[in-house]
Amino acid sequence: MVSEKAVLSELESALASRFGPAIRFREKPEPELISTGMPAVDSIIGGIPRGAITEIFGSRSSGRTTLALSILAEATARLEVCALVDCTDTFDPASASAAGVDLTRLLWIRCAGNIEHGFKATEFLLQGGGFGIVILDLGDVSPRHARRIPSPFWFRFHHSIEATPASLVVIDQEPQAQSCAALTLKIKSGNPEWKGSGAANLLHGIRFQVERTRPVLGPAGIKNNAVWLRVVMSS
Repeated sequence: MVSEKAVLSELESALASRFGPAIRFREKPEPELISTGMPAVDSIIGGIPRGAITEIFGSRSSGRTTLALSILAEATARLEVCALVDCTDTFDPASASAAGVDLTRLLWIRCAGNIEHGFKATEFLLQGGGFGIVILDLGDVSPRHARRIPSPFWFRFHHSIEATPASLVVIDQEPQAQSCAALTLKIKSGNPEWKGSGAANLLHGIRFQVERTRPVLGPAGIKNNAVWLRVVMSS
């Protein structure tokens, strides 16, 4: 597969031969990558890019919330202020705190099912600045309803966050941001692990797969695009 840099170099050479050596493409600097708090996930993506949209999609109970809470925990541990736009009021502060999220550094916006209000709140947060991570949680919004949101919102999100230190993380069931997302991760749940027997048979752990679907090619030196993770339930 021909790399993007090789294509640009060939195009630049063709333009220079016709219009002179002054023709040069300005290379976009590589974004800063920040850890998800899960080394296995970082091993396939390098980290969440700042100044860009990251989309995490999967079905309910696939592990997408676990990954989102890990990202928030890592960011608040770095003393960054974060925001969560909760479109369907499903966020559980107790679970987030147990996962390591510093709730004193988290702005929680509840939208009571009004998806348009959630998008407008996200736009205000990105334009206002000051947040390390902004999460737009559409996880319990049906894809049919999510698709009703005008596509210009995604382009405005993209332009608002460019050249800023913030990262917008979108949680949904199906990809919605499309080309506006710099990174897209597909989450798929595996078989649950049980411990004990009979009435004492308890859920012990859950395995889930994280797959990088965009970009197709990962950062330099990263060959794999998927990894399986295991989360053990606390006793």
